[in-house]
Order: sequence, then structure tokens, then C-alpha cells
Amino acid sequence: MTAIMKFFTFIGSGPCVVFISIVLLFTLYKVLQHRLELILFIAALAGSAILNVVLKQVFHRVRPNLHRLIDITGYSFPSGHAMNAFTVYGMIAFLLWRHIPHRFGRIVLILISIFFILSIGISRIYLGVHYPSDIIAGYFASGFWLAIAIWVFQLYKEKQYKRFHSGHEGK
Repeated sequence: MTAIMKFFTFIGSGPCVVFISIVLLFTLYKVLQHRLELILFIAALAGSAILNVVLKQVFHRVRPNLHRLIDITGYSFPSGHAMNAFTVYGMIAFLLWRHIPHRFGRIVLILISIFFILSIGISRIYLGVHYPSDIIAGYFASGFWLAIAIWVFQLYKEKQYKRFHSGHEGK
């Protein structure tokens, strides 16, 4: 079980998130040519990382030190892994949603995203480096930031759509 939990911790870690992000950024930019979505993804990741650092500095919560299975330093609240997971896998789900035409595919996408997000959070508790409240706070903080980023993105897309169609009505 510990090996499985270390795997999930790894896929929520900085190096893995950076690798996944580079692959996604390349795909958005070169393959799909979705430059606006690329900006959204970068803003979501950067904002989540900044929010995590700020919150850790505000709360200064010491990590649990009972039954810890891995060594780690730094403050525990909120969980950076939980925030990474929610931001990256949540954003991937948001970006892919529109490109999956069938309901079944969308359900699978959401279930896989939820599975990864929850597994990463649970792995941090199992490994003894976070309290459950650290994970929940990470999910809420990242979810809040993600909702704001997506909301601003959607507002911009709507404004762009209206501007384009109002300019082509009389032609």
C-alpha cells in the first residue's frame, strides 16, 4: 500500500506536475493551437502556486510528526500536493470537456480526474505528512482559484464572441 501511496504522491509532486504541464502546454500551443487556453492553464498553475505559498506563510502550520512514512520539510497547511492535483487535473478536465462529444466520455473524464485528485490527497494523509484539514483546505483554495480563473476566461470568451458577431451582423 505504501508503494501505491508514494506513486500517487509522485503524480502530485512538483516535478511530475511540471512534466504534465509542459506536455499539455506543448499540445495546446503546437498541436491544437489553443493559445488562449494555454494562457488560462499557465495563469491557473501560477496563481495556485502563489496562493499556496501565501497561505503557508500566513498559517505556519507544522506537519504531523507521528507515523510519518516519508521525510518532508515545510509547512503543512494547505497541502501543496492537493492544490497541485486539483489545479492540474481539474484544468485538464475543463480543457478536454469541450472536445469530448459523448456523455460517456465526459463522465469517464470527470471520474478519472476525481480519482487522481482524491488519491493524491489521501496519499499525503497516509504517508503522514498532512492532516486531513490540510488536504481539504488545499482542495478548497485551489477550487476557489480555479473557479475564478475559469470564470474570467469564460467572460473574456463571451466578450470576444459578442464582439465578433456584432461586427459581422451587417455584412
